[in-house]
Amino acid sequence: EIYRLRNEILEAADMNEMVTSLRGGYFTDMFRSFVPADSVEEQWDVSGLQAALAGDWQIEVPLKQILDESESMSDDDLLQRVLKATDEAYESKVAIVGREAFSGFERSIVLQTLDQSWREHLTALDALRQGIHLRGYAQKQPKQEYKREAFELFASLLDRVRADVVRVLMNVRIQSQEEAQQAEQRI
Repeated sequence: EIYRLRNEILEAADMNEMVTSLRGGYFTDMFRSFVPADSVEEQWDVSGLQAALAGDWQIEVPLKQILDESESMSDDDLLQRVLKATDEAYESKVAIVGREAFSGFERSIVLQTLDQSWREHLTALDALRQGIHLRGYAQKQPKQEYKREAFELFASLLDRVRADVVRVLMNVRIQSQEEAQQAEQRI
């Protein structure tokens, strides 16, 4: 699966669709951790979500104000507002350097993150393999336990790749040529 994904990344002409999917999935999961699906408004942590978006991602979305102004705002409407704000923040970065140049940067970040996480995953599997025989003492089938834990490790690998890629691409600061020259002169 990892090698198929890696080949897909290498062969893709434009990374925009893949990165948009990763970003959308990440921020949807983040949103759902503050605003659970099928919950009532009293259970929502809108102020926590707003603080997380502003603090971690530098994305200002006045969610409390939007909720106060609208009586019929659903959680899906709020989610769409958050996703729209993240897309706009991301596209503003892309607009500075252009889609083609940024696509190369996206590709290198995704590949580096995937490769690093894959190496860490293989190390974790090796450690799991070396200690799995101890499960027999606990009256568990070592082979079944290995399969279960390896699957959990793989799922966490994919989540970690998604989170790391989104974190780097959303927090990258792009400097104009003039800002880069001014920074070099200060050194």
